[in-house]
Formats: sequence, C-alpha cells, structure tokens
Amino acid sequence: MTDGMSANSNTAAATQGHGFGTAPVFLASVSTILGAVMFLRFGYAVGHTGLLGAILIILLGHLVTIPTALAIAEIATNRRVEGGGEYFIISRSFGITIGGAIGISLYMSQAISVAFYMIAFAESFRPLAGLFEQTFGTPYDPRYISLPATLLLVGVVLRKGTDIGVKALWLVAGVLGLSLAMFFAGSSPEAIRPDSIRFFSDLGDPDSFMLVFAIVFPAFTGMTAGVGLSGDLAEPRKSIPTGIMMATVTGMFVYVLVVLKLAASVTSDELSSHYLIMSEIAVWGPIIPIGLACATISSAIGSILVAPRTLQALGSDAVIPPPRMNAYVAEGTGEANEPRNATLVTSAIAIVFVLLGSVDLVARIVSMFFMVTYGALCAISFLEHFAARPSYRPSFRSKWYVSLVGAVMCLVLMLQMDLLFATCAIALMGLLYEVIRRGRRGQDGLAQIFQGVMTQLTRHMQIRLQKMPPDDWRPSVISISSRTFDRSAPLQFLEWLCHRYGFGTYFHHIEGRLDKENYEASQEVRDRLIEVMHQRKGAIYMDAVISPSMTSALGQGLQMPGISGMENNALLLEFGRYDPPEVLDEVVDGMLMAGVPHMDRLVLRHGDNFFGTRKSIHVWLTWHDARNANLMILLSYILLGHKDWQGAEVSLFAAYPRGEVKERRAEIQQMISEGRLLISEKNVLVIPTDDSIDFERLVEARSSEADLVMVGFSGHRLRQRRGDIFLRFPELRDVLFVSAQETIFID
Repeated sequence: MTDGMSANSNTAAATQGHGFGTAPVFLASVSTILGAVMFLRFGYAVGHTGLLGAILIILLGHLVTIPTALAIAEIATNRRVEGGGEYFIISRSFGITIGGAIGISLYMSQAISVAFYMIAFAESFRPLAGLFEQTFGTPYDPRYISLPATLLLVGVVLRKGTDIGVKALWLVAGVLGLSLAMFFAGSSPEAIRPDSIRFFSDLGDPDSFMLVFAIVFPAFTGMTAGVGLSGDLAEPRKSIPTGIMMATVTGMFVYVLVVLKLAASVTSDELSSHYLIMSEIAVWGPIIPIGLACATISSAIGSILVAPRTLQALGSDAVIPPPRMNAYVAEGTGEANEPRNATLVTSAIAIVFVLLGSVDLVARIVSMFFMVTYGALCAISFLEHFAARPSYRPSFRSKWYVSLVGAVMCLVLMLQMDLLFATCAIALMGLLYEVIRRGRRGQDGLAQIFQGVMTQLTRHMQIRLQKMPPDDWRPSVISISSRTFDRSAPLQFLEWLCHRYGFGTYFHHIEGRLDKENYEASQEVRDRLIEVMHQRKGAIYMDAVISPSMTSALGQGLQMPGISGMENNALLLEFGRYDPPEVLDEVVDGMLMAGVPHMDRLVLRHGDNFFGTRKSIHVWLTWHDARNANLMILLSYILLGHKDWQGAEVSLFAAYPRGEVKERRAEIQQMISEGRLLISEKNVLVIPTDDSIDFERLVEARSSEADLVMVGFSGHRLRQRRGDIFLRFPELRDVLFVSAQETIFID
C-alpha cells in the first residue's frame, strides 16, 4: 500500500499537469463565489433581514472563509502541493488516515456540487417556462434542462479535458462580469422602488436570521474551488495563496455592493418574493438570467474539474474503502495525467443528484461537507502553530487565533444551520475514519495530529511548573527495580499512589555499561514496559536505565528532573518476603541515598497476599512519627481514591505514652471535627503504651488481617538498624514503611 502510494505521488510530482498559472485558480474560485446564490437568494436575504442583516450575513460567512483562505495560503507555502488540492493539504498535515476520512467527504461535496450548480443552471431558464408549456403542452420541469446539460458538460470535459474547462472559465467569467456591470448601472422601476434604504426588514413575518443565513451560506463555499487544480499548476505554492485570497476579497467586495444596490432599489416585499429581482434593475434584464447561467455553468465546470482530481488523489493513497476502486480511480491518461476514470465516477454521482431536482436539499448536503472541510483546514493551521514543528516553515503565516475562530465558527454554524445534517456529517466522519484506520494498521492519524501539540504543551507546562512552588504535597514518586517482570505488586502499588493525585516514574534497571548491545536491549525493555502499562490502562511513565550497579542507577534516578514538571519528592523501593539479603541491602542504601536530596522514602514489603481484598488499611502512629503521621494518612486517602480500593476503610491506631494519651486524643478529635482527617471516630483508637508493652506484638495482634499496614520509620533509626527495621512485624501481610522528610500539613 505504501509503495503504491509513493509511486503515484511520485508520478503526480513528476508531471506538472498543464502548468497553469494563478489566473485559473482565481477564475475557478471567483466564478463559484459569484454564483447561483448571489443571483437567486441575495434579494431574499435583504428582504427578510434588511441591509444591516444582509451585511452581517456576509461578514459572518467570511469569518469562516477568510480564516480558511489564510490557512490554505499558509499550508500551501510550507510544502509542495500536489494533485488533490485540499485533500492533499489535509492528508499530508493530519495524516492519511484522518485525511482520507475528510477527503472522501470533501470529494462527495465536490461531486454533489456539480449537480447543485446544474440544477441552479436550469433555474435560469425559468422565465421561458410559459413559452415551453405553450409549445410542448406539458408543465415545465427544470430537469428537462439540467439533465441534458449535465450530460453535455460531462461529454465535453471527457473529450477535451481540463484545458477546455479552463478556457471556458475565461468566457463565462467575462459574461458574469458584464452582467454585474449592467446590474450596477441600472435602476429599478418606480413601482418597486423604496422611499429610503431599509436597514431592517419591514416584512410582517420575516424568516429568522439563522434560516436566511443557512439558505445563503452556499454562496461562501466556492472560495477553495481553485485549490483542486493544484496538480495542474506550475507554481502551486505561489498560485494557490494569491488566487484564493484575491477571489475571497473580490467576492466579499462584490457581495456588499450587491446588497447595497438591492436595498436601495427594491422594497422588502418585492425582494422577498421575486428571486430574479436583479433582472428588474439591470440595464438589460435578460443579462441576469444569462449571467446566472454563466455563473452556474462555470461553477459546475470548476467542480467537475476539481472533484475527479480529489478522487484520483484518494485512490493514489489507497484510502477508498472498496480496495479495487483505488487502482481504477487513481489511473490517469495522457501526459497531463487526466483523471478519466475518476471523472466517470463523478459524473454518475452528479447525474443521480440532478435527478433529485431539489436545490435546497442538495445545498444542505453540500454546505455541511464543505463546513467540515473548512473547519479541518482551520484546525490544521491552528494546531501547526502550537506544534511548532521544525519542518513547518511556511513563507506566509496566518495568526493562530484567526484559524481558531474559523474552526470554531464552522462547528457552531454547522449546528445552528441544520442540527440533523450536522450530526449526520460528523457521524459519517467518525465512521469513515474508523473504517480507514482499520484498513491501515499501525497508522493512528489522531496520534499524529496531537503529538507536536502535546510536546509543546508539555514543554510550556514543565517550565511554568518549575517556576511555581507547590502549594500542597502530592506524590511525585520515582521507583527503580531490576525485578519488574518477576513481580507485579510494586508496579501496581505505584499505579495506585499516582492514579489521580500525582505522577509516577518507573525505571527498570539493566546492569552493565552503556554500549550498543545494552542500549538496544534497553529499548526493547522500554517497549515492553510501555505495552505492559498500556494493557493495565495505567498512567505511569515507564523507561529503562543502564547502570553498572543498583547504587549507581539510584544515583542517576534521584538526580533526574521530574517528568511531570514537578520535582520528584518520593522514592519507592520494594523487596519481597523471600528475597535474599543483598536485595534488602540495596533498599537500605537507596533509602539512605534518598535522604540526601530530602525525598520522602517509601519501602514496600510484599508477600503472597497481593493486598488481599483491598478493604482495610491500618495506619500506625507512635511518638516517633511527628513527621510521618500526616504523610501516612494522606497516602491512605490517595489509595482510597482508586477504584481497586473502593469501599475500603482506614483505621488509625495511635500508640502514645500514657501521659500524652489525653492530649493526643483531643488533637485527633479536633482534626476529625474540622474535616482535616476523613476518618470516622469509630475507626480511631488511641492506645496508651509504656516500656512494658511490646510494640511489635501489639501491631501484629491488631493488624495481622489488614490488607495493607503503614508504619513509620526515621533516618536516624535506619542508619542504626539498617535492614532490620524493615523486617519487623513478620506476621503482617503487606507493609508500607514511610519516612517523611518534612511535616506535611493536611488542610
């Protein structure tokens, strides 16, 4: 599939098509902009919304088209634009998977546009309907004109190719310009002339603003018509931006002049009821139907030239769901690589929709798919600004906020114009994306879209977080082990600690020196670690570290900056109940080393129980735990936030000298009443102790059935007793030994 795509892309790149300049881009775009809707619906718009409402519609429509034009100009000046126009831009920026989904919808809108313009072309013959009925004795049906005209258009394009279509653009654009000139030079009859310009509609029951906008909006969708000629341009990076920007500005200027002329020339009643009212104003009335015919036929020519090239590019990338269809539509003929087969397919689709005969229905479908395309183009430009890829260096740059406005406006207007059609268009997008994604294994377009953006967001956040001192404690835990694939309890426990409230970094230690063999092994291990975490649906940063010993690996890890932007504030090490003594020695050395950068220290001793039913956590406080108490309580709350510990209870056991029991109990009760300890009083037990009580036996007696027990330790006692401090309480199941470097305040 990739080879085929490359071969076709190379072919497209090698053949410069017809080598057109900027003029065909401008003509194809401006003749589509100044098309059927301007002639048939602008009078209706002024009649129902007034002059100010009509101008607002023009401005609102250009909030979509101008950002899109700027986005296309930007993207087109960054890369070589080959055959396929907008599809090529989208697919090479978003990736072929999502680009193919948008491209298929774009192609359908272009193909259906041929039918839309040919149906509108038939409307230009409406003044002759009476003569037709008298001559043939049958009611006039626009399809009597639109169907033969479509077949004739297809035949001409198939026989003469793109060159004859571009030559025809010059002719119809000339007639279109003449019709507009005669319209502006004329004046309306006295009977329909208003006393003054109506800034607001004076109709008794005018149509709503959004309904009028939805009817008029197809007028703004022709701006990118010339982009589809990209494969036939000598310098697409120059011609596309220049041509579409000139067409967009020209179209907006003419639109404003047209509505000003209409508002000054005709009453609201006449404007709202007479669709060809411009013919009543022009110096020579018949020029308006002629201009309408030229505008619609030129737009149809532009669409039937562009749509097959989009389909040909889709076939070259092999993204069309029926696989056999790709090779058929991708095939070109002649030195200019004319898309003969793609034109036949496009013609068949156009004829089907011409037979439907409804301008409004076809317009609704066309508008939605164009809006999806425009929104995608604006989104590309917006995302590229934030991705800041070194390879993205357009010679023309839009502004990120302009592109964002365009993308948002497309979505909002889609939903406002037609909620049903908008929902169907978006749903179809999702369905096409999923079908194409499954057919192209390993190519996730969505991941490609956001990779650069996520990188930039992470970079900015890292820098900002580094400058901001933390306002409260949250776990940023680093863990290092060489026994990752032998046991799952430590990694599972790290997941629980960092599920929602913090961030976890896990390194698998590979013993040895940094050489080619070990580096390649570390990359394989890293991929395995990432896959393990993906399968577990966890949120831990996984990596491998090569170092001669566990001690040196810990030294490296403790000096690493926090991946999340926060500095690592805790070290978690583990050992199993049946591990040899050297493992425990590594843990002790690591804990002592973690004291140097003042990191909180956590040691997990685990056995065969794997945290039991995860329903009970026992926290033990003693007179030695002034610093450790709040950290242990906070860690227990964090564990309860994970679904695996849902419904678990925390029991707090406070063992204090008899003389301090009353004071300590009052402190704990006050913390509970103030909400600083989220523990029920029934789960708090203050135990008076003295030298005659064996603390270890006391803990084992009350917590031997607990799923997890938390006990504090200090750096001073660790240096004195080393590994023995973690071998206490042999009757307990899973134990977390906790040592806080600073007192943590719980508010």
